[in-house]
Amino acid sequence: MPAEPEPLRSEGPSVVTAGDPAGPKVIVLDPAGAAKHDELPATWRPLTGKRAVFWCRVPAGGALTEADDLLGDAGSGDPEVAVVASGPFAAEALQLVERHPGAATHLLLVDPASDAFLASGDAAKANDAWLAEHDDVVAKLREAGTDVRVVASSTEGPQDRVPPPLPLGHPDVVAAVRAALGDG
Repeated sequence: MPAEPEPLRSEGPSVVTAGDPAGPKVIVLDPAGAAKHDELPATWRPLTGKRAVFWCRVPAGGALTEADDLLGDAGSGDPEVAVVASGPFAAEALQLVERHPGAATHLLLVDPASDAFLASGDAAKANDAWLAEHDDVVAKLREAGTDVRVVASSTEGPQDRVPPPLPLGHPDVVAAVRAALGDG
């Protein structure tokens, strides 16, 4: 179970929205609480040219409920819905997408195994093991038409600068999400 949110991270809106509401949607489950000033992280703004981005700030409270509502409303003409989550909320993202079979076309994970301490050099191997551990749910989601995959992992390279999970606003994460969505 995730720890209690830090007061500074919980300030601000639970969901920040930007982009074309008629376009494909990206629901981001952010455990770090970025975007507290009601603006997407700068690295994500290029996606809003043709997509609606719903940045769910988990520490703010109510964000997971809103993500559930967004995904529950999907399917009524939405061309594509992607859910993006990182380590601390990867399991919750699986459960969210599982509750709405076929609503999400993509479940894109960043360092899903990093819900506890994980050395950067071990991230890719640990993420593969995490997927294998959740294989029953992953298989069910794939059968329902959801592409489930790890799109970014921490490395021991200097570009990461922090231990896993990579922050969702990290340029490598955004590039991987864009490539997975065909926006590359």
